[in-house]
Order: sequence, then structure tokens, then C-alpha cells
Amino acid sequence: MSAIEKPASVALVVISFNTREMLRDCLATVFAEQESLQSATGRALEVHVVDNASRDGSADMVAAEFPAVHLTRSKINLGFGPANNLALRTILAEGRAEYIVLLNSDAFLHPGALAEAVRQMDAAPRAGAGGARLVHGDGRWQASARRFHSLLDDAIVATGLAAKFPYSRFFGRFDRTWADQNQAAQTDWVPGAFMILRAEALRAVGIFDERFFLYYEEVDLCRRMHAAGWQVWYWPGIGVTHLCGESSRTLRELDYSSREAQVVKWRMRSMMLYYRKHHGAQAWLSMSMERLHRRIILLRNRWSRQPERRIRAQQQTSLLALLRDAWHETQGGRVSPPQPW
Repeated sequence: MSAIEKPASVALVVISFNTREMLRDCLATVFAEQESLQSATGRALEVHVVDNASRDGSADMVAAEFPAVHLTRSKINLGFGPANNLALRTILAEGRAEYIVLLNSDAFLHPGALAEAVRQMDAAPRAGAGGARLVHGDGRWQASARRFHSLLDDAIVATGLAAKFPYSRFFGRFDRTWADQNQAAQTDWVPGAFMILRAEALRAVGIFDERFFLYYEEVDLCRRMHAAGWQVWYWPGIGVTHLCGESSRTLRELDYSSREAQVVKWRMRSMMLYYRKHHGAQAWLSMSMERLHRRIILLRNRWSRQPERRIRAQQQTSLLALLRDAWHETQGGRVSPPQPW
């Protein structure tokens, strides 16, 4: 049977990196949706897992417990975008999936989520991408629809004004904290923890830009969607629990060689790559603004008698070093350092 003759399907992609137990629970919620998706929309479900060289047996667990999964084992950690691209290329080449869902391994579908996502995409033929209502493990709302990054919005978030005045349309605009989260809305971009993509739109705009190892890759993709005339939607009827950040420990010291510092540097590199790609010389302004912000925090806390404030000053010293390195390593956002980062 040719690709055109095969029944339409929804392809779901999960990237795995040392999250075996959460991945098991994530896949359990995915396969629990299989029957309702078929009965409500007539679409079959195909599930892809790309394992980013996990050392905790994640790939072996998938192979043993979820034999229906299309499993790809990468020998290195490819990051988020490039790992998704391994699956996306295969899915798009086979040509039977109308929609592709990206789901983090620490994200868990609520009942009916997949069927609702498909219904919303069917009803909005110009929607290239759609996002869910994300909540923390305790049910608290999580930022689910955002504006594109700008120097002003980044400054509002960095200075704490966005958190202080969340219901202001001006100060709360980046995360849309002012909006009624129960209302569907067109938005600039949606987080990659859950994202449903139209295969036709992906063919038109391309898959993830692999210069982004981690962070900003979904922002870049949504920006290209908008530029090509596609819409990006937030749909609150799609429920997803996302555990991002819940298991991370509070930083007491930011050791330059620590895992936390490594992730922070990844974020800084991607910020510079994004600004250079979409805003040109503003990449330097973005870096300078963050440097100024961290120097102010450093000076305010350096000579404090309170231990916690002195620790915060030490953190800023490390962060300033990371920022300097990220700027040089990306040549001001012009090149992506050799991967894996």
C-alpha cells in the first residue's frame, strides 16, 4: 500500500534523555488516548521516541514495555530540535500523518487531549501549530502562550515587573498573564512541551533550525510559521501536566562547571543565536542588557552581611562569566558552537 493510500494518522514524538520513569508514565498517558483518538477523529496513532543517548536505560525500557513505539537510538545527545528532526524527517517522508504532536517526556496528557487537539486543528485550517493549557503537577497554571521575544519584554521579565504586575496588559504581556486562560487565542508561540503541528505547514516552512541545541527552537519555528502566513493557537481545552522545574533543586552556589551552569549557558547561546537571526544587531543589545542587569544585582548584594545575598552575588559573577563565554562561542550569535553542546 502506498503512503497516500495508508490511513491518515497522528504522529506523536517524544524526546528521551535520562528520564526513564517519567518517560514510562508519559507513554502510558499517550497510549491511553489511542482508542478515544480513533473513535472521535478517525485517526490512528503512531508514536515515535528518539532517545538522546540516555544512560539510565530509557531506550531499553521503551523497547521492552512499548513495542509499538518507533524507537530511534541516537549515539549522542542531539538536543531538542535536532532529535525531533530525526523523527520529523521520517514522518514527513512517509506522508500519512496529517498532524504531528511533540510531547516532552515530563509532560502527561489529560484524558481526551489528543482528540481535542485534532478537532481544533481540523476547525482551523490555517493553524500551523497549536498549544495546550499547561499546568504544574499541583494544578497551577503554567505559561502556555507567549509573545515573541523583544528587548523590552525581556527587560520587563528580568526586572521582575512581569511577576509583580501579572494582570497588567503591559507588564504581563510576554506570558499573557493578563488574559483569560480559559479562552482560546491566537498567539505568537507556544511551548514545545506540547505542540501540535500541521504536516503541510512543516513542509512549507521547514523543520527545526538545528543551530539551536536547546531553547528558542520552538520560538524560531513559530516565527517562521507566522512569516509564511500560518496561525499559531492556544487551546485551553487541551490539558497537559508539565513537570518542568518541579524536581530541580534551589541553587545555593552556581559552580562554573556544574550541570546548572551548563544549561544556563545553553539558554544564553540560543538567545544570542535567536536575536542575531531575527533582529540582527539587537543580539549585542540583548547581551548588553542582560550583562547590565546582572552587574546591578552583583553590586547590590556583594557587600551585604546576609549570607544569602552574598551567595546571590557569587552567582551573578558566575553568570557574567557564562554570558561572556556564550557571546564569544557564538561569535555574537553568528555561529552555533559544535554540537553536542
